[in-house]
Amino acid sequence: MAATPVWSVDPRTGKHREQVAVEATPRELDEAVRAAHAARGSLADAGRRAAFLRAAADLLDEAASHVIEAADAETALGPGRLTGELARTTGQFRAFADAVDEGSYLDVRIDRADPTTAPPRPELRRYKVPLGVVAVYAASNFPLAFSVPGGDTASALAAGCPVVVKAHPDHPATSELCASLLRRAAVSAGLPAEVVAVVHGFDAGLELIRHPLVTAAGFTGSIRGGRALFDAAAARPVPIPFHGELGSLNPVVVTPAAAAERAEEIGGGLAGSVTLGVGQFCVKPGLVLVPEGADGDRLAGALTKALGETEPGVLLDHRMRENFVAGVRERAALPGVDAPVTPGAGGEHTVGAGYLSVPARTLLEGGPYEALLEECFGPVTVLVRYADQDEATAVLGRLPGNLTATLQLSAAEADGGPGPAAELISQVTTLAGRVVVNGWPTGVTVAPAQHHGGPYPAATSHSTSVGGTAIERWLRPVAYQSVPDALLPAELREANPLNLPRRVTGG
Repeated sequence: MAATPVWSVDPRTGKHREQVAVEATPRELDEAVRAAHAARGSLADAGRRAAFLRAAADLLDEAASHVIEAADAETALGPGRLTGELARTTGQFRAFADAVDEGSYLDVRIDRADPTTAPPRPELRRYKVPLGVVAVYAASNFPLAFSVPGGDTASALAAGCPVVVKAHPDHPATSELCASLLRRAAVSAGLPAEVVAVVHGFDAGLELIRHPLVTAAGFTGSIRGGRALFDAAAARPVPIPFHGELGSLNPVVVTPAAAAERAEEIGGGLAGSVTLGVGQFCVKPGLVLVPEGADGDRLAGALTKALGETEPGVLLDHRMRENFVAGVRERAALPGVDAPVTPGAGGEHTVGAGYLSVPARTLLEGGPYEALLEECFGPVTVLVRYADQDEATAVLGRLPGNLTATLQLSAAEADGGPGPAAELISQVTTLAGRVVVNGWPTGVTVAPAQHHGGPYPAATSHSTSVGGTAIERWLRPVAYQSVPDALLPAELREANPLNLPRRVTGG
């Protein structure tokens, strides 16, 4: 059987650029996973892991012009956006290297024996160990930060887990280039190159999640694709953790007082957030609750002006373009739905930004209007005009889980303490993993306190894929009871030879 070629495609024209690789056969996939599994012991040395992560960041920075050129050719995201994304990517590697050096991610806890408790307490020492080979499914919309050298890869390697990445078909050349840099970094740190592997092909992705030596998976993509992999992970003879980011509407609530205070500012900011990256951010605000009346009309007018002046853009691939055009056409055709700025095809290879508007009472009828409560990937949002707080609350009550929820409040509301604003905070907290006030959700800072996840379908677990605690996904706790000091792992020995932070209970 002939090997299936993997082509790099220019989204600006839809034409093939070059053949990058071939899709992995079952045998090739098995070899990659087994090689990664065999290399896992080499990652036990924390010093080498940290050196590897820093070397990876350095090599990516040194190759920045080549990486950005390759990514732009395959995604049309532009050098400016990709330069920032590369900085974010290398920053993640360095941040996780620092976390490895510091050691608190191991969560070392020691309970000293105490015969006076009831019942008597034995000596207990607990820390976290790496799971093993991690499967990473690269995202389409971030060819660097959520793909081969992305946060899932960096955090898994930091935890001591080798990685096999299923490359996204939208940027295979970028994936291969970045993988080669990561493998070079591994070798420079004294590790086998096999701690990082890349495979291509839809079937390879399915086989990867089923491989008996794969111990966990990270995914960023669609609800349909993510749910299929999530179900496959659960259906294995030995189920494994599946940390998936699947989709999000990212609701925004504009209070009447906020609209009265700064309608034009909110409308312009919303337009910028909706069109950032041609609307292809996972935290794009897709549904915005705006009050009826003159102030809400002013906000809509500012949004209309800003979106009307936005140039058409290129989506990541033509399949996404077709889905976007069909999706907005279906939604705009619903009775009672207006399109003040019609989103859709902007040209043979581009799309135009726009928005839809619907009364809250119409949306609450359900039925075909449920489509307005589903993510539409691209530069479009839905303004839901509400008459009173009860209608806004009812709409929020219909929403699924989200990555983010945003409140636009007046200055007085933001400073007012208990009251309607506090009630809104409480309500949207049940809907989202990150709550934003008087800002926009696009832009996910890499920081220790960040959380990028949320209730299903935003994510399939309660973990984050961004920030320092992302490393926790690839670790499991182990407790040692009454084990002689000489037999304990170095991380738990009484002398603390690795100088790790630890919590100690008892004398």
